[in-house]
Amino acid sequence: MSTVIEQPVQARLVAAAPQMSRITATLHYDPCDPFAVRMTFPAPATLDGVEVCWTFARELLTAGLDQPEGDGDVRVRPYGSGRTVMEFRAPEGTAVVHVDTGELRLFVRATNALVPAGREHLRLDLDEDLARLMGDDGQQDHTS
Repeated sequence: MSTVIEQPVQARLVAAAPQMSRITATLHYDPCDPFAVRMTFPAPATLDGVEVCWTFARELLTAGLDQPEGDGDVRVRPYGSGRTVMEFRAPEGTAVVHVDTGELRLFVRATNALVPAGREHLRLDLDEDLARLMGDDGQQDHTS
């Protein structure tokens, strides 16, 4: 049995207007994909009006709580004493959200309780993953 962690977090969406709108995003961690976390934003918070989910490294989130991290589409950095800034970059533009650092630390601690950092590789089934990539459904081809 696999335990999955889902944690709602309050975030403030930074926009050009001086007022930041509050949204509830959801952090998600599944030990079956032990290196990754997902952050889902509800449809009302997006330009297209559809739910958006970003997947990124758990290690990026963890490190970004203490110092700026990320070179690609997702960047995380501390902001003041109690907030963390998360930037999500796409061809359509960049979304910047502020999240309470304490909420993020609770989430990271919960993920580490399930799969300790540095032990993720023990959760992987490389044979199964390779078979899935190769399109092997478990049946052998006996043609000659």
